[in-house]
Amino acid sequence: MSAEPDGPEDRLRRFATIWSRAVFPVTSTSSTRPEFEEQLLPLARRLSEVLRARAFDADAARAVGAALVGAHCTDPEALSRSLDCVDAYLVLYCGEGGDQEDLRARSARLQHAMAAGYAQALRERTLAEQEAISAAALRAQGVVAQALHASEARFRAVFEGAAIGIGIADLSGNILQVNGALVRMFGGSEQTVRGRNVMDWTHPEDAPQVWKLYDELVRGEREHYHVEKAFYRPDGTVLWTNLTVSLLRDADGEPQYQLALMEDTTERRLLNLRLRYEATHDALTGLPNRTLFFERLEKALTAGAGQRFGLCYLDLDGFKTINDSLGHAAGDRLLVEVADRLQSCATAPGEMVARLGGDEFVALTTGTDTEREVDELASRIMNALVAPIMVEGRELTVRGSIGIVEGPAGERSPAEVLRSADITMYRAKSAGGNRFELADPEADARAITRHGLTTALPTALDRGEFFIEYQPLVHLGDGSVRGAEALVRWLHPQHGILGPDRFIPLAEHTGLIVPLGRWVLEQSVRQAREWRDRHTDAGPLRINVNLSPCQLTHPGLVQDTVDILERAGVTPDVLCLEVTESALIGADDDLLKPLRRLAEMGVDIALDDFGTGYSNLANLRRLPVSVLKLDRSFTQSMQQFPADPVDLKIVEGIVSLAHSLNLAVTVEGVETGSQAEQLRILGCDTAQGWYYARPGPPDRLHELALVDATG
Repeated sequence: MSAEPDGPEDRLRRFATIWSRAVFPVTSTSSTRPEFEEQLLPLARRLSEVLRARAFDADAARAVGAALVGAHCTDPEALSRSLDCVDAYLVLYCGEGGDQEDLRARSARLQHAMAAGYAQALRERTLAEQEAISAAALRAQGVVAQALHASEARFRAVFEGAAIGIGIADLSGNILQVNGALVRMFGGSEQTVRGRNVMDWTHPEDAPQVWKLYDELVRGEREHYHVEKAFYRPDGTVLWTNLTVSLLRDADGEPQYQLALMEDTTERRLLNLRLRYEATHDALTGLPNRTLFFERLEKALTAGAGQRFGLCYLDLDGFKTINDSLGHAAGDRLLVEVADRLQSCATAPGEMVARLGGDEFVALTTGTDTEREVDELASRIMNALVAPIMVEGRELTVRGSIGIVEGPAGERSPAEVLRSADITMYRAKSAGGNRFELADPEADARAITRHGLTTALPTALDRGEFFIEYQPLVHLGDGSVRGAEALVRWLHPQHGILGPDRFIPLAEHTGLIVPLGRWVLEQSVRQAREWRDRHTDAGPLRINVNLSPCQLTHPGLVQDTVDILERAGVTPDVLCLEVTESALIGADDDLLKPLRRLAEMGVDIALDDFGTGYSNLANLRRLPVSVLKLDRSFTQSMQQFPADPVDLKIVEGIVSLAHSLNLAVTVEGVETGSQAEQLRILGCDTAQGWYYARPGPPDRLHELALVDATG
């Protein structure tokens, strides 16, 4: 019988055990190793909670780092081992069921916060120790000049036993005494440190105020100061310290000595630099990541007058296909090679390349002539991608689309610049890819508006922002109104009334076209019922409703239509569903099956925009359509008399073909009386257009039909 799987608490306990075994050997504690493990268990639980929380809690992670100091883990090796343990085992034992890539990224942030908390707590503890030493030093400030002072023994004990480095110098900077800790920091003998002058310890990375503060102290103008300072060791390596220098006065209050307290922060600094690098660089390619790129971009955009920037936003064309066909490991190797090539393109001062994520890269150039430089940078990038890349023995051709944004500093935020570059890149991709495009403010505005409409669509239907206008269908023989086409409109709160061309493509892209189309069908059929009840003299008015390709493939199309007709209490022959010719080109039997079922019930099916889809006319015989709607491009020349004879022959041929197949012909876009008369002579059955009426509210159609009926 197999053992029960470990629960979360068991996995947490294992992590705490591994952690305690790693850190216990370098911990100054009287506890046993199992007792120390019990101290770490609540800290491990806190790390697990931070790892899996919905929002990252940096304060909680910092608190764990601080708690390590409280548990006497003050050796620098204790922090390093703790972070290595968290990096290797926290996600493994406490991240079950989560997105591993996201958890790894969060683990890196957690380590950074944990190290920061540890450093802060250790600094506070060190400062407390420094204050105690300073107090002892002040109580024994005559220790050098008065060798027999009664408190010398007490000061000497503190001086020699302290874990931090201590040095005493006169006001000229000559070092008089140093303790063992300070000698060990510098890695030499006491003689190599004593006898030197403080002024010998300048370093190129000294902050400007360091020596200004020193001068003020030895002149007696300040009592102490605290700085971060680097020193050269005798072997040429660098020692980084937290340095506190205090002024010691004699019994009369006159400055006499200076006391320096040094905490070695070299390892901690290197660790912070490593964590900083990991937090700002992409783990796969080694390029700067999104975080560092935004820092550089923000700096470029806040530069002084006369400064400009240029940004290239690159997205690889067809990268998903490579990932899907060859696997993610091959995709990663491809990205590494692309990153190396991009890095070689941005070597001039003020240029950088970063990876934003996936197959998206950015290149930035700054200076005063970026209009020329950014074009050259984009050209270098495109040229760098020309040579094939070998991956797993395969020669892969890589292409990319680039969006370029260039302009003066100080006018836009980093988010606005990146959004414009992203929009421009997709414009290059939609134009065929393997090219670069320059940002166009008007195109950006259209894309932003389109995005805003896309995000507003789902709630617009719930808020009742859509309405329907109806354009009459007129019989060309007697001029009577036979029905109307339902045309949906969107009353947008900011943009006003929007036609279907503005939002139907967006609805199809998001899938909202199915519920929206169902709503249009339901409203239109209900309106047809109202017309029938109000207008019985001229027979029922038929309603034409457009179907999108997405609705054609929706499994509920037939049942939804049946339910809507039954609820409205109308017969199927009152409804005509319009399907574009392009949607039915090459349609198989599965796609045509729901249309055939609807046609068998008595619903008319109209082939909309006929003549624009380049379909084989012979296919008309297998389509379940009863009406051809001739596209307006065939009849525009008929708006004036005489019409183009070629267009007349084409329309005459289509009408003859349609009638031979028992199909009625409807013409769209009729705008003049001459056009209507010629279409009547050619045998077209019905027409719609501004000549008869523009789309309008349902009551107006009822009035037109009533006028026709009463003649």
